[in-house]
Amino acid sequence: MTGAKNVPIQWLKTSPSHSYFIPSLILFMCVGGSALIAAVIVFRRHRMAREAAFVCGVVTLVWLIVQIAIIGYVSWMQPTTAAVAIIILVLTLNLPSP
Repeated sequence: MTGAKNVPIQWLKTSPSHSYFIPSLILFMCVGGSALIAAVIVFRRHRMAREAAFVCGVVTLVWLIVQIAIIGYVSWMQPTTAAVAIIILVLTLNLPSP
């Protein structure tokens, strides 16, 4: 919650936060929470699995858009995570219902 190794605090100079605690908490709760909930629902083959996975993909993309708007492009992980989120969205729209 205090930032990752080799992640400079200077990246936050234009953000409303002066430490990584709040952004990390939001990342953990919103992005991680939506992914965990979606994973549980998908593995249980619940009728809302597709919707849960779709919401998870949207939450992840929104997080990345806000992150890039605030700190800019700083890591290869940003486009990689965006690509995975887009794949999740495409799969939720194109796979047949269970």
